[in-house]
Amino acid sequence: MNAKPTTSDLDRIEAYLAGLDDDKRAALEHLRVVIKRAAPDAEEAMVYGVPGFRQNGALVCYAAFKAHCGFYPMNPETLEEFMGELADRETAESTIRFTADNPLPDDLVTRIVRARVAQNLGA
Repeated sequence: MNAKPTTSDLDRIEAYLAGLDDDKRAALEHLRVVIKRAAPDAEEAMVYGVPGFRQNGALVCYAAFKAHCGFYPMNPETLEEFMGELADRETAESTIRFTADNPLPDDLVTRIVRARVAQNLGA
């Protein structure tokens, strides 16, 4: 019989961040704060194995990798909506890559998160 893990998502998020290099941890902690401000009703959660937020479904996620960090709007249409402002960033279907020394602008993150909230609310 397998028991469900007792570690909360917030504990898992904190452990994830604690395991990162200082520069990536600082960049992702800042991104986390910006997301919380943009979506104060969203719930922090581990989403697809990485830290993220949920509000009426998956909202956004973020993660760190060896050579970059990633911000995931979780919706290709959202990414397409902001492509003009992401011309200097490496992107994929629903991924925006950035580095700790070249983070995403707070205003852009805020607008992307708010767009995702509106999408999840069906607006």
